[in-house]
Amino acid sequence: MGFEHLGHTADILIKAWGRGLEELFEYAAKGMFEVITDTAKVEPRVSISIRICGFDLENALYKWLEELLYYHDSRNLVFSRFEVSRIYELIAEGEKQICVEGIAKGEEFQRGKHEPRTVVKAITYHEMRIWSEGEKLYATFVVDI
Repeated sequence: MGFEHLGHTADILIKAWGRGLEELFEYAAKGMFEVITDTAKVEPRVSISIRICGFDLENALYKWLEELLYYHDSRNLVFSRFEVSRIYELIAEGEKQICVEGIAKGEEFQRGKHEPRTVVKAITYHEMRIWSEGEKLYATFVVDI
């Protein structure tokens, strides 16, 4: 299970995979933060609880990643561990939503300890797709750099 960075003309295309949706979302987040820094050097000193809902699965993935990027941008946090506890459907005001609950663990970015790699400016819907093959689920998405 994991992720990889694939070639793209101007940005970075990330492909993630897992045995279930929760694991897929965890590796998608890990793939995004590997663009930003070497996550092996990030200690899980701070835990951030995240709960988002989207109008479909791709929108939920987009919002999950966007929320993590928000904490990176606003609090200078980098994350190395992600634990998605559940992904579920919710009917709110007559509309179906896909909700994600999880925790991101990391610490404040510190020059000298953490390698600055590439700045991720935004998550995009470009080439965003979630699908299954055999026993695995896959996702692709592009981050704007």
